[in-house]
Amino acid sequence: MSTSAIIMMLIAMTILWGGLALAIWNITRSSTEQPESVQRDL
Repeated sequence: MSTSAIIMMLIAMTILWGGLALAIWNITRSSTEQPESVQRDL
């Protein structure tokens, strides 16, 4: 592989894994706040 292909691959991997890590962090951070009552209209 050429140098530019390796650099682009590393950038893409950083963006994808970073997005996954941020999504997991956001879910775990926001799941601690539980509403007192949940009312669903179906």
